[in-house]
Amino acid sequence: MLPNRAIKQLGLKINTMNEVEDSHSSTVYRCTLHNGENIFLKIPYTKLKFRRELEAYEILKGRIAIPNLLDYWTGDEEYPGAFVLSELKGSPLTTNASETAAYQVGVLHATMHTVQPPEGKKLVGVQNEFPNWSNFIEEQFYSFAEDVKEVVEGSLYDQAVEKYEAMKRHIPSPDGPCFVHMDFRPANIIVEGDKVLGMIDFESVRFGSTEIDFTKLYRDFLQFNPTLFRAFKEGYRSIRPLIDLEVVLPFYLFTDAFNSIGWCRRRGIERNALFLENNLTRLRSLLGKSG
Repeated sequence: MLPNRAIKQLGLKINTMNEVEDSHSSTVYRCTLHNGENIFLKIPYTKLKFRRELEAYEILKGRIAIPNLLDYWTGDEEYPGAFVLSELKGSPLTTNASETAAYQVGVLHATMHTVQPPEGKKLVGVQNEFPNWSNFIEEQFYSFAEDVKEVVEGSLYDQAVEKYEAMKRHIPSPDGPCFVHMDFRPANIIVEGDKVLGMIDFESVRFGSTEIDFTKLYRDFLQFNPTLFRAFKEGYRSIRPLIDLEVVLPFYLFTDAFNSIGWCRRRGIERNALFLENNLTRLRSLLGKSG
């Protein structure tokens, strides 16, 4: 979505502007203003994502390290809205992180999970899915299944659905209700050296069970280094108890691979070809298939 109207509505005086690549549910620009300040202009894809992110900033402000919400525009009939955000002066987390940083990621994650639905406040964007958590997970799975069916061979699809039905029966009671990011991955965790500066991107957040929130962090970061995984768990446990990840991660890693294939079809197979291939490989591996 072109940013010109948002820039005009927000009265931004911009010198330079570059689109951020690794943003999947919003269009994000890193901008340098006339006064030399760096800010981010974020334009969600839908009005719901705008409302969800706006409420997330209200809920998390002063509780979790996040960018400052400097200004926003609520949009109109054609435009979902836009945010002006301060810059966290670091870079995304990588697998080269130190044990200290991994420990702090655990602290950050657990602190977020201490946030519960606000009493007496009606939320429009951030849904509380916890009371019907198993239904929420199932609806997500079978919604994406309609897309997966168009991408994979029939035998693989049937085996995946059969495995899902078998695995879901062994999932323990959900842990919550807690604020869950739903996209807690290295690209959304900003660090500087050994220090974790905060997290970004809240267009997918919910109140729900913590168990889903470890999936992408494990997929993209924790699984590669047992030492960092141990440091993360120590940091998390310093704030709140940690669920048995060995029990829940196999189920959520499986549903993540399956759902991600459906996501790629929705967002464009050609544009997301590498991510699609990675998840097809993951799904086949989790189903004990090769090739």
